[in-house]
Amino acid sequence: MKLLLVLGSDDNYDIISKNTKSLGFDMIRYRHVLKAMDNIDEIDPSAIIISARDFPRHWKILVQFIRHERSKEACPIVILKGEKFSTEETSKAYFMGVNGIINDTLSHQEDIDRLNNIFGRSSSPEKQKDGMFIEPWHRIGLLIADLSGKAIVTGDVKSISANGLTFTPASPQILKTVPVKKELKECSLRIGEVILSPNCRVTDAGKTISLEFISFPGNEQRMLDRYLREFMVQESGIDKAC
Repeated sequence: MKLLLVLGSDDNYDIISKNTKSLGFDMIRYRHVLKAMDNIDEIDPSAIIISARDFPRHWKILVQFIRHERSKEACPIVILKGEKFSTEETSKAYFMGVNGIINDTLSHQEDIDRLNNIFGRSSSPEKQKDGMFIEPWHRIGLLIADLSGKAIVTGDVKSISANGLTFTPASPQILKTVPVKKELKECSLRIGEVILSPNCRVTDAGKTISLEFISFPGNEQRMLDRYLREFMVQESGIDKAC
């Protein structure tokens, strides 16, 4: 699967690359809209990101060109907007068939989560299993005992896979000093009606914590795998109904 980036500047490339890696896309980047259009059949993208700041007129040409042969479901398009992107432009973009419009600074976790939610639905089941992004209606949660063992860290699970998850603590300062590679043995992971007890390792720490699952007791790994498979079936049903 290929993610086509049409970006004139380099500002967002690394951020997009890092935060869409789990979806399994091969990224192809063009600095000119017309060159991207000339090669669109050869590229055959599964999803597209285009900067409206870099291409204030040509983004519309590209969207119309793509939508002529590729539906919103077959090839999601996300527009990165600048501060001058008007309400009228937003209305035009959605009318033309874009899947989402996101601030091009990508400075808020909400923007990253939304980007991944849009593209996560278009990736293959195998890749979706490697990184599924959580919507408010999902009954998935995590509790962590902090390093002192005297407090419970709560927050929101942002994404989950068979291998790990990302988690935003309600009070980020609690885990601010947790070192990368630190093992956390007092974790409770809720999936639906079941509570699992994984041993985890910190792979990235900041406002959002990335955890790798080291082990599960008993058959809990199989329980998680089964839930994730069912999760995908439920998501597919929701999408068809909307």
